[in-house]
Amino acid sequence: MKFVSTNNKAQAVSFKDALSNGLAEDGGLYVPQKINKLKQEYLDELDSMSFVEIGEGIAKPFIGEEIPSEVLSKIVNETLSFEIPLIGLSDNISVLELFHGPTMAFKDVGARFMARCLSYFTKDKDRDTTVLVATSGDTGSAVAHGFYGVEGIKVVILYPKGKVSEFQERQMTTLGKNITTLEVDGTFDDCQRMVKAAFKEDGITENIALTSANSINIARLIPQMFYYFIAYQQRSKEDLVFSVPSGNYGNLTAGLMAKKLGLPIKKFVASSNVNEIVPDYLKTGEFSPKDSIQTISNAMDVGNPSNFARMMYLYDGSLEQISKDVEGCSFNDADTRNIIWKVWDNYNYVMDPHGAIGYLGLIQSLESFDDMKNTQGIFLETAHPSKFREVVEPVLEEKISYPEDFEMDSGPKLSIPLKNDMEQLKEILIS
Repeated sequence: MKFVSTNNKAQAVSFKDALSNGLAEDGGLYVPQKINKLKQEYLDELDSMSFVEIGEGIAKPFIGEEIPSEVLSKIVNETLSFEIPLIGLSDNISVLELFHGPTMAFKDVGARFMARCLSYFTKDKDRDTTVLVATSGDTGSAVAHGFYGVEGIKVVILYPKGKVSEFQERQMTTLGKNITTLEVDGTFDDCQRMVKAAFKEDGITENIALTSANSINIARLIPQMFYYFIAYQQRSKEDLVFSVPSGNYGNLTAGLMAKKLGLPIKKFVASSNVNEIVPDYLKTGEFSPKDSIQTISNAMDVGNPSNFARMMYLYDGSLEQISKDVEGCSFNDADTRNIIWKVWDNYNYVMDPHGAIGYLGLIQSLESFDDMKNTQGIFLETAHPSKFREVVEPVLEEKISYPEDFEMDSGPKLSIPLKNDMEQLKEILIS
C-alpha cells in the first residue's frame, strides 16, 4: 500500500517512508492511498481469533511485504502482550479498558508497535534516528517506555510545564539513557507547533534523521485500529456505538479507518472537554482552532487537533458525509467530576477524567436512539484512574490504588527547561 499526503501535494510513499518521514514533504499528514474493505471471511472468523491474529490481519494490508510476516507477527505479539477487556456496566453500556499496558494508557499500543517497526527499518542504518514528540500527558510516557533502550534511536519529548500530572511527568522524565525530555514554557499546542516546524526548519533535517511519534505518524494509527476489532470480538449486541475521548483525534481517526475496513460500527461520538474544536465543527461546519484551555482531562487539552485533516480526508472534506458517522459533544470539569462520582456510586467502577468524558458522550448519544434492544454503547477508558489520583481521589473521598504489578518510575527528574523558542529546540536537536 502507498500513503499520500492530506495536502495532496507530495508523492505517494511506502509504509517505511511514511513511518520514517513522520510528516509529508508538503507538510500534510500521511493517509492510506486507498482503504479496501477486509474480506467478509475475516470478519466472520473474528470471534475465534487471538488478539495477535486480529492485529496481523489488520496490519498486513497496510504494510504488505515491507516487513516479513514472521517479523510482523512478533511485532504484533509484543504490541498486544496485555489484556484489553470489555467490561459491562449495564445492559447497554460497556467500557473498553485500554490501560493494561506498561504505562497504563491506550497509547502503549501505538507506541510499542511504532517502536518495533522503526527498529526493524533502522537496524542497518549508519546513523541514529531521532524521534521527536509533543505530549499533553500520556503520549510522552508511552513513547518514552516504548523506545527506551532501543538501539539506534534517540527520543526527544516536549511537554508543557505545569500542565501534565505529576505521575505522567515522572514516567517520562526519570528514564535518561536515549530519552531526553524538554519542559516547555507554554502549552501543548506550542509543543506541537515546534515539532511540526522542526521538520521544515533549515539545518535540522539536513543534520539528523528525524521522525515523529505523535499521532501525526501513521504508524501510531494502524495499531490503534486493533482494539476496535478486539472490542467487536467481545461484543454482546450487533449495533455498536463507540464514544472516544478526544484531544488530537488520533484514536477516533483510527476508529474511522476501522469502519472503512468494514467493521460494522453504527456511530462514533467525538467526546471532548471544553476544547471543543471538532464538536463545534460538526455543529457549525466551521473549523476554528483556538488556544487550548487547561482542564482536569489534560491529555485532551488541544486547541488545534492535527488529525482533523485526516478525518476530513477520509470523508472527502464533506461535513455531510462525516456527520453520518460522527457526532460531537463537550463537557466541562464540573460535569467530569460529577460523573466520576456517579458511576462509582452506581456501578462501583472508577473512571479517569478522560474515560469520564467518554462516558458522558456515550450517554448523551444513546438518549437519541429509539430502539436500544440491539445496541451496545462502548466508551474507551484510555488511562488508569491512578494516573490522575489528584483529580479522582478528592471526588470519591477514597484512595486509588495502583495495579498490583505496577512499579513507579524512580530517580531524579532529568528534564531540560525549554523556552517557547524554535532556535533553542534546534540547538538541542542538532547537539
